[in-house]
Amino acid sequence: MTEKRKQIAKLGVFTLAIMNVTAVVSLRGLPAEAEYGLSSAFYYLFAAIVFLIPTSMVAAEMAAMFQDKQGGVFRWVGEAYGKKWGFLAIWLQWIQNTIWYPTVLTFGAVSIAFIGMNQSNDMALASNRIYTLVVVLAIYWIATWISLKGMGWVGKVAKAGGLAGTIIPAVLLVVLGIVYLATGGESQMSFSGSFFPNLSKLNNLVLASSIFLFYAGMEMSGIHVKEMDNPAKNYPKAIFIGAAITVLIFILGTFAIGIIIPQKDINLTQSLLISFDKYFAYIHASWLSPIIAIALAFGVLAGVLTWVAGPSKGIFTVGKAGYLPPFFQKTNKIGVQKNILLIQGAVVTLLGMLFVVMPSVQSFYQIMSQLSVLLYLIMYLLMFSGAIRLRYIMKDAERPFRVGGKGNCIMWIIGGLGFAGSLLAFVLSFIPPAQINTGSNLVWFSVLLGGCVVMVAIPFIIYANRKESWLAKDTEFEPFHWEEK
Repeated sequence: MTEKRKQIAKLGVFTLAIMNVTAVVSLRGLPAEAEYGLSSAFYYLFAAIVFLIPTSMVAAEMAAMFQDKQGGVFRWVGEAYGKKWGFLAIWLQWIQNTIWYPTVLTFGAVSIAFIGMNQSNDMALASNRIYTLVVVLAIYWIATWISLKGMGWVGKVAKAGGLAGTIIPAVLLVVLGIVYLATGGESQMSFSGSFFPNLSKLNNLVLASSIFLFYAGMEMSGIHVKEMDNPAKNYPKAIFIGAAITVLIFILGTFAIGIIIPQKDINLTQSLLISFDKYFAYIHASWLSPIIAIALAFGVLAGVLTWVAGPSKGIFTVGKAGYLPPFFQKTNKIGVQKNILLIQGAVVTLLGMLFVVMPSVQSFYQIMSQLSVLLYLIMYLLMFSGAIRLRYIMKDAERPFRVGGKGNCIMWIIGGLGFAGSLLAFVLSFIPPAQINTGSNLVWFSVLLGGCVVMVAIPFIIYANRKESWLAKDTEFEPFHWEEK
């Protein structure tokens, strides 16, 4: 057993750092931050300090603390506040992803539109709501079909798509921006502006608040904390190195878009593809545009696959412990949670219909992003506060990785910083952005407020009506610490 544990503990600092980068980095949101020019760097650094690093550190302590027990965020929050709140946390982690799918798939639809060689026609097609809706649903149901084939298929597609559709295009975009400036290209972004934004205009901060979703998901890296030698020392190193690389890619990628596209012409869904088109035209290699468009679309499919299979599996496991009706516990022949995936697909299809009432593809993209951010941030608020609470109600529990040394001061600082940052982003996300025509403010607030109320209420209603018959006979879900007492 000892020899086996030594073989497992082979994850190096840099390896985990790169794993974190691969899990977090996505190019689809860069145009939103390019709106801010030089000050976009401030937002990336600010969000990394108050959200990315705290999330990683707190999740590592929780993951190591409950390494032998199922449930993930359900376990962490449930141990701190009880089953009802734990169920809310795992529900939010799942449902926010379901709402997020149309957002990322919109980017996939835009990528496919730019496979053509005529930029004007490509832009017109990408702005067409009917085209976008059809492609969004087509990609999503293809991803669902692959997910139903099992993790073998998911792993192969996700690995190839992550490299070809995210990492390589990210590096290429930055290199193209450097080549453009080095060879005398005229920058459309002023580097003489202020690094610090005008914080007096709250509506200008809304797009920036979505940056928290760029960094969301880092809590999943905590599961690897026990796979490292000397995690108390090496895990924080990996987190800071990974965070630095991630922030650098985001900042330089955002600058690369701002350099080639004037601020007034930046479009949330199209500007990444247009940037590649312009750079390729500059180096007389326009034939590369369709190739990068295909790669980015493949990256979207890979990203969706990863998230379709992950959170749905989490809520499926919790559901079998008696929290969801038997219908949601059904699997196919190879054990994949088929009914949850099909229900998830139905919700995505209904959300896609919002294209009809929103004034543009861009406004739909933004409002879905904001709703995803709001729901995910509620989960993070529970996670950060729960981690602090567990320091007191489970003070004698073993913590193989601990945020700070003796005492709780460092946990209060790190957890408190994450809680405050999440709360700030949550409040800002309700304000309509000044840069985008979102249509009626009534629609904007109705979707966000109504969406939050409904999505938070649903798990409480399910929990209040649960029955003993919902408990699956083959579940091996461990009791909470207060149940063991």
